[in-house]
Amino acid sequence: MYITITNAPHRLRRRLCGCFIGLSYLALSGCGTYPSWLPSAGPNAKEISASTQSATVAGIQVVDMSNAVARKVLASQKRSLFSETLSGSGVTGKVGPGDVIEVSIWEAPPANLFGSAVVDPRSGASGARMTTLPEQMVNRAGSINVPFVGPVKAADRSPQEIEAAITQALKAKANQPQVLVRIIRNASSNVTVVGEVAASLRMPLTAKGERLLDALAAAGGVRQPVGKTTLQITRGNQVQSLPLDSIIQDPRQNIPLQAGDVITALSQPLSFTVLGATGKNEELNFEAQGITLAQALARAGGLQEQRADAQGLFIFRFEDPAALLSNVDALGKPLLATPEGRIPVVYRVDLKDPAMFFVAQGFPIRNKDVLYVSNAPAAELQKFLNIMSSIVFPIYNLRALGN
Repeated sequence: MYITITNAPHRLRRRLCGCFIGLSYLALSGCGTYPSWLPSAGPNAKEISASTQSATVAGIQVVDMSNAVARKVLASQKRSLFSETLSGSGVTGKVGPGDVIEVSIWEAPPANLFGSAVVDPRSGASGARMTTLPEQMVNRAGSINVPFVGPVKAADRSPQEIEAAITQALKAKANQPQVLVRIIRNASSNVTVVGEVAASLRMPLTAKGERLLDALAAAGGVRQPVGKTTLQITRGNQVQSLPLDSIIQDPRQNIPLQAGDVITALSQPLSFTVLGATGKNEELNFEAQGITLAQALARAGGLQEQRADAQGLFIFRFEDPAALLSNVDALGKPLLATPEGRIPVVYRVDLKDPAMFFVAQGFPIRNKDVLYVSNAPAAELQKFLNIMSSIVFPIYNLRALGN
């Protein structure tokens, strides 16, 4: 027969209950600090706050989230727009070394300088004779050779400027010469498209003035979803990148290309990790244009009502120093820095404050961030009491059964 607590001797019941109450009092009098052997997914809010005064974490910045902090972080990671840093007039139409050009020369009758010339049927009764010289590649010195003229500078000149130079040189030798210069193959004014595209290529630029999305279309488009793709442009010593979504939505970012530009389509996975008292603990991917803290919490399933401490949301990040309001930690020591110049920072968010939900809509989540939600003190107490009851009451039942 099972013996309940009401049938046990009063002395045993008082002792066990007193022991249970005493242990509970010790747990409560510890100001939220529970034994280290108590199961936990991580530190609670008080432990994290207390660690800021510990020498073992000296140099780590712990920052209380506020509207000013969110604005500072957002301003520090604002991306430069292509229209602001890489704007230009596009292709200049100049000839360069490696280009292949064709020179055609017309002479009015009696034409005798170019004896092998043929009559141009388009000249009508005038009988003008035309000579088309063999195609020539502009050499490293930037010049071409024209019979009866010699070397003619072609590099950094437009076809019209080359025509004028040849015509001027032939005036004293040919009868009313007229010259036409055509670019047969463009080798000096190209852009390169690589990365996550259907086919990498070198695309020649024309006088039309090709733009960024023209080059992307010529490469067959991107292989990954548009929302997960970033376009990077390398122009000389400048390297800039923007999400493809932003370029499509803002026509100003579809900038004219210049010779030598390198366009790289990137599809690097962006993710953050969620731990603690949330709907799910896992690594979550997000789009190239980024997400906010509010969106990140929603994707994590929100806070667990039975466990989470709404005042104990923390974001662990290696931050850009430009985003910090101070360059020292809570102990007044200089902040630590990684070899890349990043600072370890813990942002502390109090979701008990309704204003934080507005701040969360503007605070950006970055790649490799860790979001951690600590357990509430009541949840830790409940966990402790459950463990103690699982120890005390079986002993009580055994003693009661023996009696």
